[in-house]
Amino acid sequence: MEELAEVQYLIEESGWLGPALFILLHLIRPLLFLPVILVCVAGGLLFGFIEGAILSFIGLTLMSFVSYVLIYRFPKFKEKLSRLKDKVLPARHLSVGQIMVLRIMPFVHFHLLSFYLMEMTETRKEYMIYSMVGVIAPAVIYTAFGGAIHELPWYGTAILFILLLIVYKVIGRMSDDEMDTIS
Repeated sequence: MEELAEVQYLIEESGWLGPALFILLHLIRPLLFLPVILVCVAGGLLFGFIEGAILSFIGLTLMSFVSYVLIYRFPKFKEKLSRLKDKVLPARHLSVGQIMVLRIMPFVHFHLLSFYLMEMTETRKEYMIYSMVGVIAPAVIYTAFGGAIHELPWYGTAILFILLLIVYKVIGRMSDDEMDTIS
């Protein structure tokens, strides 16, 4: 715990540089193979709940924008995500609500979910609005409860995962029912 206190002190003394580096960490996170939950939990530990959640929201929103740019600038990256999408959920249409629930689940591929949103939206503005709304929950939940989730015993984590799956299925059924009434 002394190391954490030292790092917190260093961040407090760094002024604007600490938050800027944390946001940059969100942007380079995929290159370092760090899961979103880990970075958000670190934000909660280092900056506290409010500032950590705000910084994680900014970092995840910027990462969503970078994903958009990368996918449309690099066709090979788009092809790889398309193949991954076909492997993970072949011929499955996800609702925006389901994507938002999946964003909360640890270790679900961030860029794959961004790709789903890109396919569902018609403009970059619409995509960014959905992305911003979609990263609020992970930024807040992981920052606030990330340490607790990480410290839960295996059965606590399993129960939480099952509850998230149930919410995912319920939103999927609601979306399917909505689509049936529209048809």
